[in-house]
Amino acid sequence: MKSILVTGCSSGIGHAVAHGLKQHGWRVFASARKAEDVARLAGEGLESLILDLDDSASIRAAVAEVLARGGGRLDALFNNGGFGQVGAVEDLTRAALREQFETNLFGWVELTNLVIPAMRARGHGRIVMNSSVLGYAAFPYRGAYNAVKFAVEGLSDTLRMELRGSGIEVSLVEPGPIVSRFRDNCLPHFEKHIAWRASVHRGSYEGQLARLKNPGPVAPFTLGPEAVLAKVIHALESPRPRARYPITVPSVAFAWLKRLLPTRLLDRALLRASGGGKR
Repeated sequence: MKSILVTGCSSGIGHAVAHGLKQHGWRVFASARKAEDVARLAGEGLESLILDLDDSASIRAAVAEVLARGGGRLDALFNNGGFGQVGAVEDLTRAALREQFETNLFGWVELTNLVIPAMRARGHGRIVMNSSVLGYAAFPYRGAYNAVKFAVEGLSDTLRMELRGSGIEVSLVEPGPIVSRFRDNCLPHFEKHIAWRASVHRGSYEGQLARLKNPGPVAPFTLGPEAVLAKVIHALESPRPRARYPITVPSVAFAWLKRLLPTRLLDRALLRASGGGKR
């Protein structure tokens, strides 16, 4: 039985992938940062543990625990945990950007670097990064999240080349709209860091807040998290995993449009798709 560590399993993509991989025959170490979520995951039949991506000591302890449970072996890692910081670039504080990168990038890199030696020792491993369509197609009012996902893409490409010949493969999954608690998780970070009432973007923020608090109907082309699970399984089990797995119609469309359109036309398409930042 191959083993995998999955981060951010309290809800959404991480939760679905953890359960789906277990049903697919994998030994899954499902992690979350809150003790109550870890207890709930254990009650659902998953091997669970605490892992806080903002805390180096927590990351080290989690890796040590996983390797101890697995006899020094870990076959795969799915970097998924994180959140999205919403706000216009001119309203982003240094603290807001730091928190976005601490969780969604620095924690991922630290965790990845700690598990690579165990994979090198066996001459085999799979590392899957949960990126986004926003890792290559920028939306307004998503500057912090765009920036961190662009960084995930660049680091993953570099790591993939550096690990060539080691037996360790690196893949990116790039979801578009997926059913999850992403919007719910955005709201507290927005309220913490964005002084929106004093912003020139206040009108846009009022519309965004209404959407975050009352999301209404599902956006077009939204898929369930099982769509991500299918791509993760391919990345983990295919003899020749792909470097990138765009997921949902918008992800595929914008991957092509970025190659084909001049920048100004691409900007127009992205603005229209985002509803001017309201979606």
